[in-house]
Amino acid sequence: MLRYLTAGESHGQALVVILEGLPAGLELTVADIQSELARRRLGYGRGPRQRFEQDEVTLIGGVRHGRTLGSPLAIEIKNSEWFRSDKWHEEMSPAPGVTNDPLTSVRPGHADLVGMQKYGFTDARDVLERASARETAARVAAGAVAKKLLAELGVSVISHVIQMGAARATGTARPTPADLPAVDADEVRCFDAAASAAMIDEVKAAAKDGDSLGGVVEVLAYGVPVGLGSHVHWDRKIDAALAQAVMSIQAVKGVEIGDGFEVAGRRGSNAHDAIVWDESLNGGSGDYRRESSLAGGTEGGITTGELLVVRAAMKPLATLNRPTLKTVDVVTKEATVSFKERTDVTAVPACAVVAETMVALVLATEAQRKFGGDSVAEFVGNAKAFKATLP
Repeated sequence: MLRYLTAGESHGQALVVILEGLPAGLELTVADIQSELARRRLGYGRGPRQRFEQDEVTLIGGVRHGRTLGSPLAIEIKNSEWFRSDKWHEEMSPAPGVTNDPLTSVRPGHADLVGMQKYGFTDARDVLERASARETAARVAAGAVAKKLLAELGVSVISHVIQMGAARATGTARPTPADLPAVDADEVRCFDAAASAAMIDEVKAAAKDGDSLGGVVEVLAYGVPVGLGSHVHWDRKIDAALAQAVMSIQAVKGVEIGDGFEVAGRRGSNAHDAIVWDESLNGGSGDYRRESSLAGGTEGGITTGELLVVRAAMKPLATLNRPTLKTVDVVTKEATVSFKERTDVTAVPACAVVAETMVALVLATEAQRKFGGDSVAEFVGNAKAFKATLP
């Protein structure tokens, strides 16, 4: 199985990720990771940090001559802002010392207060630096590698934005992997041109008021093999793993697989994907096919081989450019408004890219569990052998 761990703070020297369980022989370069990190910085409504944060990537271990070795992969992503400003050298120094300007007006909706209570801190920065969504850059780096591994099986994971604020895409067409460049080129990463314009208007209105905006993103995985996950154990169900992974993204408050929330209001006769035998599939030898994607490509906690569909609802960011949220100063206990930290108006387009990452990591982990193999050749060969056994 794949395992990964991230470390580092938002304004610290660097973020680090260690990814264990990769087979040997996977072609990998710094450019593969940096291209995915650049996609994470996309989106109308992002703050100024995205313009100068370069996400300088260094492969520390686990790769030689452009191929993985089968040993743990270590990736460092330098925080260029730390190197640009003496402020962060002092604020985030690992050496003993104290800050001259502790943050005590905690933000509603953020980890500030509960983190301070849990760990006994008196400065919210001890919490917010790690709770920050900057941490997702390390996840995207890991996800870039997971996508490379999945590509060996013919799996592609993409995303698009389907709602920002009150503006929602009404079209039923979904982007394919071939459409991803067009999605990334759109200012809000929306596949529906009319909805994209309405979303931009929503962002402009929120920015004018110094407010923030949430939304809904959809992740689509094409080419997923049948059989990932399990009906046997609760913690091996693919739906459960996907929900936990996507819900772990900062500010995500809801996850659905397929049309999960909508089908809850239907009768059973209109809530499931009909199964048919299609003679045209598998080079003419035939295969099973679902006529819809209501279940999102899973049944009984196992992937069906159909399009995998995962949606995530992201709440508006808790840090506002014009702080108005009522709160309390943890030192004086007096009523005040939350402090202002540089922020985005919205990070929904970036959230979609991060959600891709989490879906890819889950699928790659389950593919490794299912097919195994110490090398990419063995991994791919095992997957082909399994497919040949399917009735």
